Amino acid sequence: MNSHRRWFDRRFALGLPPEALPDIVERLRGTPARLDELTHGVPASRLTQRSGHSWSIQENVGHLLDLEPLWLGRLHDFLQGAAQLRAADLENRRTWDAGHNVPVIAALLLDFRSARMAFVMQVEALSDAQLIATSLHPRLQQPMTVTDHCFFVAEHDDHHLARISELLRLAAAV
Repeated sequence: MNSHRRWFDRRFALGLPPEALPDIVERLRGTPARLDELTHGVPASRLTQRSGHSWSIQENVGHLLDLEPLWLGRLHDFLQGAAQLRAADLENRRTWDAGHNVPVIAALLLDFRSARMAFVMQVEALSDAQLIATSLHPRLQQPMTVTDHCFFVAEHDDHHLARISELLRLAAAV
């Protein structure tokens, strides 16, 4: 099954109610454990092997870590009443240039877990009034709330988790 699709081709139905946030936060909190599960016991040679011109498993993990400052920055944008959220680097230069295939996977996983838990803790500390603040997403050109933002992050996580699963299947078939 080749289910890889480009993240930037995706569109989202936003406007989620604040009461959806606890379920979404559990997805966010669970991503580090899901990454641990997917990569546990996989040889480093498989984790760092690229498939064509796309990222390796380990680079996908590193990419998730690379985006944590963006997610946290956008959360701060909401809290500061920004009309538009800060833009992402659509070329993903940080990930391409980071050398994520060099460190051992455990270091990336630990750093990701730490960064993600910091994000989750900040989200969980928000008031109901802060959850309904809106800002425009720069690429989607849609207004979103903090709940929508967290949903977007969870969808991004799942996109890369599915890609990692696909890369593991492709490597096992060889």
